[in-house]
This record gives sequence, structure tokens and C-alpha cells, in this order.
Amino acid sequence: MLKYVLKRIFRSGITLFFIITIVFSLLRLMPIEGYFTNFEKLTETQIKIGLAKQNLDKSLPVQLSFFYRSILKGDFGVSNKYRANYPVVDIIGEKAPLSIKMGLLAIVLALAAGLPLGILMAHSSSSRLKLWDKAGTVFVVLVQAIPAAIYHLFILIYGTEWLGPILRIPTLFRESNWLTWLLPVFSLSLGNTAYFALWLRRYMIDESTKDYITLARAKGLPSGKIFSRHIFRNAFVPLVQYIPTSILLTLVGSLYVETLYSIPGMGGLLVSVIKLQDNTMVQALVLLYSGISILGLLIGDIVMVALDPRISFAAKERV
Repeated sequence: MLKYVLKRIFRSGITLFFIITIVFSLLRLMPIEGYFTNFEKLTETQIKIGLAKQNLDKSLPVQLSFFYRSILKGDFGVSNKYRANYPVVDIIGEKAPLSIKMGLLAIVLALAAGLPLGILMAHSSSSRLKLWDKAGTVFVVLVQAIPAAIYHLFILIYGTEWLGPILRIPTLFRESNWLTWLLPVFSLSLGNTAYFALWLRRYMIDESTKDYITLARAKGLPSGKIFSRHIFRNAFVPLVQYIPTSILLTLVGSLYVETLYSIPGMGGLLVSVIKLQDNTMVQALVLLYSGISILGLLIGDIVMVALDPRISFAAKERV
């Protein structure tokens, strides 16, 4: 396992290297206005001096070398437009905790709702009426078929209209008021809830048809014990590989949800700096999101191996 983990860490590092290089190179093709606070007021001489200070007047390989040295020191530069001459790391440090809390709550809620729903759907699939299976399938199809932006907006409008007067939810998001967290966290969790329910149902149905389950039933083991200790346990292992995907879905969803609810997190920040064409901020946030995504994929693979030692990725790679 250690050998596989080291290989995955090395490959993740290589992937992140290529992402950094590509993002950095693409942003250098953007207009240079994004590197200055008041570009329209600057003279040609001032622009040249500003570019020289940021090492942007040199060749691309030289710029890359300076950039890698900076990020290894934890220096991502300063914002040029969003908050002029303010360190990017400090700005992200102010926004990141809120987005992380909201993302983690959304994933926990998705697991808490999606796993039981998947179990009920799988268990109901063998019954006569199949009520839970049909109801769950309708929910999954609706969530996956309707664009996320549509049901996010629907939840905002009707959730505020229906729950607002009852729970007295303030119109604007306030970090200190837990009521204002309900709708955004619920919105972010919907896609992952459907995702977990769908795949857990599929894996549990596949497991229930295998020979070892038939043997367990022939030996007279209680159906509840078979369902919980064997079918669910073995079906959950491959589901772990989809947890990184759920992290990606949460990250993508936060871009829209945080803007929709005026949440001062990283999602809304990325939208704002793109509109302002603050290249330094865009660069740092894209790299941060990429790093989180790669880390999520790495953790998913490691957890899957830890849960089921029978999985041998080293053997798979030799094939």
C-alpha cells in the first residue's frame, strides 16, 4: 500500500505541475490590464516598470521559474484590482474558512441523506410495490436532469418564501446566524445526495446477486445481518471512489450558490475577480481549486485501499 500511495503522490505532484504551468501560460495571453490597478491612467513608461517589477517583461520560462520560487515560499503575489496591493494569500485566508465549512456541511448532509436513501432504494427494489425505489429514482432523475442553476434558484425563491416567515430566516446571509446556512447548504448537498443514492443502490443490487450472498442465505443467516454486514459493507467500498467527485461537485456548485446567496466565500470571490480581470487573484484561486481536486482524488484512492486490503492497485498497474 505504501508503494502505491507514494506513486499516487508523485503522480498528483506531476499533474499539479502541469496544471500550474498551463494556467500560468494561459493567463500570460490575457491583456496586461489585469496586472495593474489603474491601467488607463498609466503612461507607457509606468507600464514597463510595473511589468518589470512583476517579472512579466521576461520570457515565459523565466517567468515560470520566478513563479515557482514564489509559490514554494507561499507567495502568490498581490491583488491588483479586487483589493489593490493586498496579499492574495491573506485575501484567500479570510474567505477560505467559510467556504470549507459550507462545503463540509454539504458533503456530510449528502452522505447522511444519500446513503440511507440508497439503502432504502436497494432494499425496496426486491419488494412488490417498490415504493422507495420508485420515489428515489424520481428524485435522482430530477436532480440530475434539471440544471443545477435552475433548482438552486428555485430553492432560493420558494425556500425563502415558504420557510422565511416560519423560521424567520433573514434575507441576507450572516455567518453568525445558522438559519441563513440552511438553504445554501441544502442546495449544495442535493447533487451529491442523488449521486450517492444512485451508486449505492446500484452496488448493493449487484452485491445481492453474488454467490457468497446466496450461500449466506442458504446457511440461514438473518436477512438483516446479510444486508448490513455483507451487502452494504462491500457495496460501500467502491462508492468511496466517488467521494472525490462529490468534492468537485461541491466546489463547482459553490461558485454559483455563494454568488446567489451573497456569501463572502471563495466561490463568490472567484466570480468577482474574473469579472474584474484581476489576473493574479484568478491564477491563485484556480490553482487552489485544482489542488483541492487533486488532493480529493488522492484521498479517495487511499481510503478505498484502506477499507478493502484485497484491492491491489500495484497488480492492476502491471497488467
